[in-house]
Amino acid sequence: MPMPWFLLSLALGRSPVVLSLERLEGLQDAARCSPGLSCHLWDGDVVCLPGSIVSAPGPVLVPTSLQTELVRRCYQETDCDLCVRVAVHLAVHGHWEKPEDEEKLGRAADPEPEEPRNASLQAQVVLSFQAYPTARCVLLEVQVPAALVQPGQSVGSVVFDCFEAALGTEVQIWSYTQPRYQKELNLTRQLPDCRGLEVQDSIQSCRALPWLSVTADGDNVHLVLDVSEEQSFGLSLYWNQVQGPVKPWWHRNLAWPLEPDSVRTSICPFTEDPRAHRNLWRAARLQLLPPRGWRLDAPCSLHAQATLCWQAPSRGPCQPLVPPLPRENVTVNMALEFPLLKGHPNLCVQVSSWEKMQLQLQECLWADSLGPLKDDMLLVEAGGPQDNRSFCALEPSGCTPLLSRASTRAARLGEQLLQDLHSGQCLQLWDDDLGALWACPMDKYIHQRWVLVWLACLLFAAALFLLFLLKKDHVKGWLRLLKEDIRAGAAATGRAALLLYSADDAGFERLVGALASALCQVPLRVAVDLWSRRELSAQGPLAWFHAQRRRTVQEGGLVVLIFSPGAVALCHEWLQDAGPAPGAHGPHDAFAASLSCVLPDFLQGRAPGRYVGAYFDGLLHADAVPALFRAVPVFSLPSQLPAFLGSLQGPRGPRPGRLGERAEQVARALQPALDSCLRTPGTAGMGRGMGPEAGDRT
Repeated sequence: MPMPWFLLSLALGRSPVVLSLERLEGLQDAARCSPGLSCHLWDGDVVCLPGSIVSAPGPVLVPTSLQTELVRRCYQETDCDLCVRVAVHLAVHGHWEKPEDEEKLGRAADPEPEEPRNASLQAQVVLSFQAYPTARCVLLEVQVPAALVQPGQSVGSVVFDCFEAALGTEVQIWSYTQPRYQKELNLTRQLPDCRGLEVQDSIQSCRALPWLSVTADGDNVHLVLDVSEEQSFGLSLYWNQVQGPVKPWWHRNLAWPLEPDSVRTSICPFTEDPRAHRNLWRAARLQLLPPRGWRLDAPCSLHAQATLCWQAPSRGPCQPLVPPLPRENVTVNMALEFPLLKGHPNLCVQVSSWEKMQLQLQECLWADSLGPLKDDMLLVEAGGPQDNRSFCALEPSGCTPLLSRASTRAARLGEQLLQDLHSGQCLQLWDDDLGALWACPMDKYIHQRWVLVWLACLLFAAALFLLFLLKKDHVKGWLRLLKEDIRAGAAATGRAALLLYSADDAGFERLVGALASALCQVPLRVAVDLWSRRELSAQGPLAWFHAQRRRTVQEGGLVVLIFSPGAVALCHEWLQDAGPAPGAHGPHDAFAASLSCVLPDFLQGRAPGRYVGAYFDGLLHADAVPALFRAVPVFSLPSQLPAFLGSLQGPRGPRPGRLGERAEQVARALQPALDSCLRTPGTAGMGRGMGPEAGDRT
């Protein structure tokens, strides 16, 4: 079953190693000692009462370390339980006390060394074992012969077999003596589950669960279960978030039922997977805390280190301040603070991963309160013998020693920076016995450089002004030409025009085509269905008009409604009958399709500023245009071409004289096509028939 990669990559961890376990027969606990020692296991468990620490009267036995080993306690050939064997290492602690009279008289009368007063030692060693739901305490008596008693020396170990525990649980073991002469030893171990053992067949509980495998395919994770018919189980996905000191089991049990006899196995296969670590870093956030604190928020613990770095305004890489400042290990979700004297906007916190992937988070300190990055130079002061302190400036190429011959800005301004430092113009950010950090402002040196630049600009402007006075007439002509070129360029990239017309006949289509071609020379960006027949066939007239109208309006252009007798008739159909009959017009008639969108604009008052109207002289009377469409300017062509072109080009169009020239060019381009339409039989009569009474019907 595929699942999101991020969920499982954070929830699951590594697989345990496979272990081979020794086999123990019988139910009885047992104890054995190192050679030379004698030991005895008390019958039954005892009460765990460590008591308080007391002073040793002389040499005593104390536990020094604990070791564990997993074994099998078997009742039959295929019926075994997991068991924990514990070894306690012992040593002699303390010395013999001298009698008071010997301390007063001394040993001057008897120069021969006295034999040490050795004696055998005996101790009661307690082992406390806890693993939910089991808690046990056993008592071991250990005796050490006098020959092995040497203060401070190890005497051997005692081994206890064994504490039974459930698979996959966490066990805690303590050891101390009665009475207690030192702090008790403790040990915590995570036991493997069935997958980590070579004896699955001999441990009955391992046969109660299915085998689970996990594979990754891109961003998906697949869980594969090998289930037999007699198995009954539950599957849980959980977030294994354990961090900091050891917590009681009930704080970490996020998925399993609490029944003591439930058999469990778990798998965490993505602990070492680089993709899982990248997902975790994407979920982490570096948060700044006032006044100079910070915190790394993450859903799980991260192996990362943090340090301060210096971010230059050039936006290059942030340069770590190590040394002199040390790197610190990061504890997620905990507020931290660097030991700074002062804050600076160029100081940033940089958190880097330990892994080879070099994942990194960075936030600049206190940018909201201290403002933007400054062009300051960071000086690193390093201590030396007899107050022989050296200075270097942190630059992208490294820390450049001041007063050096390097070709860097810090080296060129080395003497000035030292003078600024000694005169108190630099801000001390950090200080200790190893060195210090100083931030020196560079504004005044940048201002000196800009003074020369401004002086050169002023000299250049003065030279231009002198040239203007000497060549006044030539300059005026050049400026006039430049102004015309600018206006022409603005027009070339100026307004768009969408032409809508009714295809009454082939001659009228040629007339509209001539108008569109002439408007392109004005120049305008013209869209007309005559030039988009392939798009009309693919999209349909209505979809094509929607796209062209939206683009024209968004670019601040105009939609031009070209009225003809056929267009007027279509408008009357829409206004009287709420639309024409389907299939009444050709497949490429964009005008008929567009009326469903054009009429609402006019009826709702959105047409002014978006639409203009036009008709051709001799083909239609002015009063034939329906009254609804006279809410926008309607022009007669070619008699009103200057006003028509001025409306299309808008306020940034050419001056009136140039506009008249362009109107004459358009009129010459239109006249042959218009004459052809007027000579067509029936066309002139059709124009006269659409008189004032036709327009009044709306």
